Amino acid sequence: MFQRKRRSLSFWAGLVGACFMLAFFVIIGRFVYIAQGKEIEGHKLMPIAKNQWSQYKVIDEKRGTIYSANGRILAEDVPAYTLFAVTSPNAGKDRQGNLRYVKDKEKTARLLAPVLGMKESDMLNRLNKNAYQVEFGSKGRMLSYEKKKQIDKLGLPGIGYLTESRRYYPEQGSAAYTIGFTQTDSKTKKRQGAFGIEQSLDRYLSEKDGTVRYYKSVSGVPIPDEHQRISKSVPGNDVHLTINSSIQTVLEQAMTRVNKEYTPESMVGVVADPKTGKILAMSSLPGFNPNKRDIKQFSNSAISDPYEPGSVMKTFTVASAIDAGVYNGQATYPSGDYKTKGGTIHDWHRGGWGTITFNQGFELSSNVGMSVLTDKYIGPDRLGAYFKKFGLMKKTGIDLPGERSSLVNWTWPIDKLEASFGQASAFTAIQIVQAATAIANDGKMMRPYVVDKVVNPETKKKVVDHQPVVAGQPISPQAAEQTRSLLRRAVSAKDVVKGYNATGVAYDLPGYDVIGKTGTAQVAVDGQYLPGKNNYIYSFLGMAPEKDPKLIVYVAVKQPQLKPTDLGAEPVEQIVRPVMASSLQYMQVRKASSKSGDMGTSSEKVDNYTGQPITEAETALKNSGLNPVSAGTGTVSKQVPAAGDKAVKGSRVILLGSGSVTVPDLSGWSLADSMKFAEAAGMKLKVQGNGFVTGQKPKPGSRVKSGSDLTLQLSPHQPGPEQKETTEDAKSSSNQPEGQNE
Repeated sequence: MFQRKRRSLSFWAGLVGACFMLAFFVIIGRFVYIAQGKEIEGHKLMPIAKNQWSQYKVIDEKRGTIYSANGRILAEDVPAYTLFAVTSPNAGKDRQGNLRYVKDKEKTARLLAPVLGMKESDMLNRLNKNAYQVEFGSKGRMLSYEKKKQIDKLGLPGIGYLTESRRYYPEQGSAAYTIGFTQTDSKTKKRQGAFGIEQSLDRYLSEKDGTVRYYKSVSGVPIPDEHQRISKSVPGNDVHLTINSSIQTVLEQAMTRVNKEYTPESMVGVVADPKTGKILAMSSLPGFNPNKRDIKQFSNSAISDPYEPGSVMKTFTVASAIDAGVYNGQATYPSGDYKTKGGTIHDWHRGGWGTITFNQGFELSSNVGMSVLTDKYIGPDRLGAYFKKFGLMKKTGIDLPGERSSLVNWTWPIDKLEASFGQASAFTAIQIVQAATAIANDGKMMRPYVVDKVVNPETKKKVVDHQPVVAGQPISPQAAEQTRSLLRRAVSAKDVVKGYNATGVAYDLPGYDVIGKTGTAQVAVDGQYLPGKNNYIYSFLGMAPEKDPKLIVYVAVKQPQLKPTDLGAEPVEQIVRPVMASSLQYMQVRKASSKSGDMGTSSEKVDNYTGQPITEAETALKNSGLNPVSAGTGTVSKQVPAAGDKAVKGSRVILLGSGSVTVPDLSGWSLADSMKFAEAAGMKLKVQGNGFVTGQKPKPGSRVKSGSDLTLQLSPHQPGPEQKETTEDAKSSSNQPEGQNE
């Protein structure tokens, strides 16, 4: 009995042991199979394991910065924050006993909603979601550092941030149509340029984010790995524009004042260097703020909207006639109207001025004079050939996206005659500016451009280096000089005929020998011109000084709501005069020293005073005939004008100290000198009024904060003797309306 029981136990013990051994070998075999095959049920194990062991960290790189010609940042990457809230009590407390989650959701919603601009109820709904943590949609994304600090001050538990970067435009809406903006692609989640320079130079500006992979333990501690994989990040290239932020500011603020007073349909303003084709300032209104992307019109009007420019086209008609050798300014013609095939052409003064010379006709902006000149002297087809030479029949090739060409009617005889004085055919502002460079630059026409260079931020080497490009030579130097002489008469001649001054006298700046041509063109809708003086495009194409123009200013204002006493030129005049005067002063162009019109050329090359004691720099500048203005103490950390630049004798040179910098008393300063100080101090200039500084904020002696506002109140009072050489006479007058298209 005992033996049988023992044999039974041995049998079952052996069976159990065999089962255990079988299970052991099955498990070991399975481990061996998995280890060798690295796969279970079709699932690759190594990628899964690597994900468990590995930690990837993205190295966020910066998109390239966009700079103005004078070093102001126009577009840059700055830190941005996405707000989140931990709502689960499982988050517990930190080591100091502070809550890691939102406990009082009502209080959090009440305090946080106004900061984000959300409804309290909407925020509370998000906080009440059944989730470990929640975000707050578009209102909680891409928050600025200032907004983050505002939220941190609330001291709300459970609130945190995801850090990333966003594109920021420090000058807000300034030069917005030139700079453009970026947006994130919904599919690739990659940020890319969507408009302006941001779009056209996206391949240069775009950065490449990097990654670092390292192994970690179960507890998350990094494990040393000599084979650590690093994908190097590459920053975007920096872009330097030809836009001068100081001149751009004056243009923008003048246009903004006119926009507020006259509420026109639209406006365009361009300032250019005729010697190089560099665009120094360019603005279109209505504008937009790239930080808000509140853009309504996705085209840069200055380069993409052709329109009938009116009598500014007479500039190129007369220049063509002079170059062709058929212009006799003393020859006469009967003004008033001119009958031709297809209709009758009228002067803006319907009664005309009787029989006048072609010179008088140009000064008075006679449509009939240009028609007779084209029909009987130049010949319409030859004028068309000259317009092609002036680049008016094709795109300029400016380095901005979205440029359109002109719309030229050259089929019927009357269309050709009307094109001679700016009707029937449409041109863009940039085409007009390019053509004007030939007049200003002794017949040599320069292609306009806005990108000066593209620079690698690490090596400082130029990736792209734009040089001035000659776009053609439509006329001879002699023809250009004679045309400039006529343009001078167009803004200075008084009593051309009894009771009528030249149409551009409102734009003359005493001492600067301004030359230019006015334009007044009716607005057409569905082929019909709209009636009333509010339905015109008023414009002016100006250059200065006559003998050797340093800049071109072109401004066009469409359908301003004029006052009953206004004659038409007022909105354009209020832009052109301060822009031209301030720009000439800023560029150190001295006023004429005599009635003969010769420009004073007494100037000094500014030495490099950086690093020298301010007192020594002041003495040296005074000995050179310059007027030093010190802001701060210690050694010179920055100077404007920069070393190597020329400064007119008696003009101000701004010296910033290495210690704390304070705002000087700017009373009586010209806008141009104030622009120099703002540039040196890195302050944002805001101007109210015209003329000379009568009030300022911050007050004199206040400490300078880079990036802060410098607000100036200007009035057209007569400056003291020391300012007379560097400021403009703010008064102007116009003696008659131009009436119809001229």
